[in-house]
Amino acid sequence: MTAPPARHDATRFGRAMRAQWGLDPAVTYLNHGTVGAPPLRVLAAQQAIRDAIERQPSRYLLRELAQIAVETQAATPRMRVAAAAVGEFVGARGADLVFVDNVTSGINAVLRSLEFEAGDEILVTDLGYGAVTNTASYVARRCGASVRTVELPLPAAGTGAIADAYVAALGPRTRLAIVDHITSESALILPVLEIAARCHTRGVPVLVDGAHAPGAIALDVPALGADWYAANLHKWAFSPRSCGFLWAAAERQAEIHPPVISWGLDQGWTAEFDWVGTRDPSAYLAAPEGIAFQRELGLEALRAYNHALAWEAARMLSARFGTAPGVPEAMVGTMATIPLPEALGSLSEHAVALRNALLFEDGIEVQMHAARGQLCVRISAQIYNELADYERLADAVLARA
Repeated sequence: MTAPPARHDATRFGRAMRAQWGLDPAVTYLNHGTVGAPPLRVLAAQQAIRDAIERQPSRYLLRELAQIAVETQAATPRMRVAAAAVGEFVGARGADLVFVDNVTSGINAVLRSLEFEAGDEILVTDLGYGAVTNTASYVARRCGASVRTVELPLPAAGTGAIADAYVAALGPRTRLAIVDHITSESALILPVLEIAARCHTRGVPVLVDGAHAPGAIALDVPALGADWYAANLHKWAFSPRSCGFLWAAAERQAEIHPPVISWGLDQGWTAEFDWVGTRDPSAYLAAPEGIAFQRELGLEALRAYNHALAWEAARMLSARFGTAPGVPEAMVGTMATIPLPEALGSLSEHAVALRNALLFEDGIEVQMHAARGQLCVRISAQIYNELADYERLADAVLARA
């Protein structure tokens, strides 16, 4: 069992870190996992990039930014420099990684590039992110394919049972399995490595939704064995919005194209994604600043604090609510989902009403949802949070139970 945050980190992190963010001091922000907040330092770096662009827009955007250029002036295009820094952060080569606005954009790029036929299946789970499932449904219905949804067992069953459920759902016409690294609402770390390996033994490629992984857990993307990995940097990696990446195994890159086709068509995977028209690239180019800030804070210390705080807060909330989290600590990263008292309801409209009441009446921003017949709260733990924030949440919830 992980110990509570160490005394020196509890002093260095928590309330002491709030000055590094522009968050409203009147609001207890426990929702970093839904809408991440970039530190002020990173926002300043992004603004400096915007200012540099505006001094010489044509030179910056058309000559220095990407491989598709009027006359390349830089030894390495700026997008590739940023990609190399992000790649190092997630254990990958920069050449295998391209920037996208967010995970949904990366998932769209893969699903809308692959060819499916009538009768083919795309495998998703009941814990998958809604926008990703919608994309799979859209792509499938255009060609007569279908989406199969596997209901994952409760986390108490263990990661082996979850992997078994994936494999059991594979059919003779399954052409792709979409796997969450960390599920969105339920905040569970899934056994991606085992699932990918077992899917591959059945000849099924794997696309990973890694929205919540970079910055939250130690990450070596190529070592996971997936075919494609889409992730956000604007949640846990301190980058500005909107900023994510799509990684592809070298042999899987040629078949993938960005949803917006532009001048880079057929000039290579990085050329296509690095230039999709005139746009503001500052979020991508500022991503290395967020990574640098995390490194200065200490990657292991940051992750350990956030994990320990999420787990400690989850146990405290469960005890006060009289519910059981039902999840092993190994499946918890920097978020945790806790069932709420039955008296608060069980439907989506109950979750919306309670979430709004907490914000507008108590100044607490936190994610709530209904799942499998019960109301749940998903807490996020970032280094500007401390246990007192979650105790305040418990008081506000119980006052309404």
